[in-house]
Amino acid sequence: MATMKFKTNAKCGGCVSAIGAKLNTIMSSDDWSINLADPNKVLEVKTNIAPATVIATVKEAGFKAEQL
Repeated sequence: MATMKFKTNAKCGGCVSAIGAKLNTIMSSDDWSINLADPNKVLEVKTNIAPATVIATVKEAGFKAEQL
């Protein structure tokens, strides 16, 4: 599995929950995390799913994601 990082606009635990609800439909909850302490609010995923799919899934939750 590849590890990918994405800059997001998540701001709080509620944002993480909303993004997580969508991500959990395409991968295990053990395969992603969001670091709210990082200025870029970095989403790290461990998956073989295409980066464009991860970005689209975050957008479905109403947030932005940009691969780092």
